[in-house]
Amino acid sequence: MKWIGALLLLSATTWVGFELARKLNDRPKQIVQLKNALQILEAEILYGQSPIIEACENLSRQLPKPISWLFKGISEDLRKHPGNLYDIWHKNLDGFWPLVSLGVNEKEILRQFGRTLGQHDFTQQQKHIHLALTHLDRELQEAQDYQYRYSKMVKTLGFLTGLLVVLLLI
Repeated sequence: MKWIGALLLLSATTWVGFELARKLNDRPKQIVQLKNALQILEAEILYGQSPIIEACENLSRQLPKPISWLFKGISEDLRKHPGNLYDIWHKNLDGFWPLVSLGVNEKEILRQFGRTLGQHDFTQQQKHIHLALTHLDRELQEAQDYQYRYSKMVKTLGFLTGLLVVLLLI
């Protein structure tokens, strides 16, 4: 019975280590997807001159999950309750955030971007999109550094922590 408990404990801590490493690996991918989303949004707004509802619907169809969920929620909420775009953006961003591996800095970048979305003319809107892209570039570099440095270590620590606890209990 002890050995079954030890194996379960070791499996659980190893799983936690792999889950944390997965989040570290997913973060750069999701930042790149966010950058792509902003570039597509720029094209939709500036060149297609699409309303924000249509732009968000198009983004939700073009982007992979979970990033597409943000834009799908925004377009659905704007259809149901047309109103203050920032409130809808903010609400959907908060609901979407637990589903992704992104960090606090990315959330703040998107929150600030949402504050400016739809508030300016095309030229100013393009500048705000480029500013958000610049900030996301910086976060992408940091996320890649973290992934490179800590991904393997987190997996190993999960296993070794479980092994240490098992050895202490036996």
